Amino acid sequence: MTEPFAPFTTERLTIRAFRPDDADVVAAYRNDPDVARYQDWPMPYPPERAVRVVGEYARVGTEPAVGQHRQLAIELDGTLIGDIALDLDETGTVGHIGYSLARRYHGHGYAIEAVGALVDRVFGTRPEVHRIRSAADPLNLPSIRLLEGLGFVDEGVARQSELIRGEWLDDARFGLLRREWEAWRARPTAPPDDVRFVEITPEMVRPVGRLTTFGWQQHLVAPNLVSLAEALVPEDDEACGRLVPWYRAIEADGELVGFVMVAEPTATLTDAFLWRLMIDRRHQRRGIGQRALDLVIEQARTWAAPGLLLGWESGLGSPARFYERNGFVPTGEVVGDETFARLTLAPLSDPSQ
Repeated sequence: MTEPFAPFTTERLTIRAFRPDDADVVAAYRNDPDVARYQDWPMPYPPERAVRVVGEYARVGTEPAVGQHRQLAIELDGTLIGDIALDLDETGTVGHIGYSLARRYHGHGYAIEAVGALVDRVFGTRPEVHRIRSAADPLNLPSIRLLEGLGFVDEGVARQSELIRGEWLDDARFGLLRREWEAWRARPTAPPDDVRFVEITPEMVRPVGRLTTFGWQQHLVAPNLVSLAEALVPEDDEACGRLVPWYRAIEADGELVGFVMVAEPTATLTDAFLWRLMIDRRHQRRGIGQRALDLVIEQARTWAAPGLLLGWESGLGSPARFYERNGFVPTGEVVGDETFARLTLAPLSDPSQ
């Protein structure tokens, strides 16, 4: 006998069929403006609608069906905390997922745990499914980070394509192919044994150029080919003169994983300047960024630089906290959205270093 699609469990959650007594909880969190902000249901959300919707999905069960919509409950320690949806198109080969979570459970990783488990369940039990898609408001950074953190690829924005509560809104589209899901699951996730900088040879230029950050990070760091072009034709800074770029690829256990570029100290720029630091999306959250920064600091000290400067963009996704944890202190200089910060470097002769 085939195993039923749900219930199934994750480390902390149970994904199960709705029950009629879930209606009051569903109505409560769907009436929360923070939860409804990027969703398309009516506001206020009528309690009788919750009764009808929950009753319908309790009746039809959890088994995915071609051309139909299924809504599942997300439960934590016996408490309903949200819901997750799955549609299969009329061919049964393309799925679409959606999700919502009660506000008090935001920020704990429950959503990515539930969505990731559903994606694994669909691809793992339905070999005919070729692709899963999802969508998010372009301003909904937490949802975008969730999808990209599961391997979904940013496929662009459909402009003013969704009429929600009387307003035409943009829709950011994301997709995950089966082969991409398999590759994402197979990627290395443990901290590497060895991280090093290597000189970029002509043969490495295209592979370095193919390294990419998550889509939501692309406003924070330039593409690597742009960085290499800037290294070839460095800018003349009004205060610091012509910058002298020093750049390397980053390898982890022999695999190309990132790129770094530093402006060397000069007669007019006494500090080193961390111009670019990027880690490929497949290798983030392995501690490589921290180890690369440590190597940059070590390199700057070999130049006898008294400090290391950098700039970070403000707003959602900013790396400010990462650099502040490493001792960088804002200098007070702000240009546009970029805040400049400095780390004082102890000389190599300091025995405590």
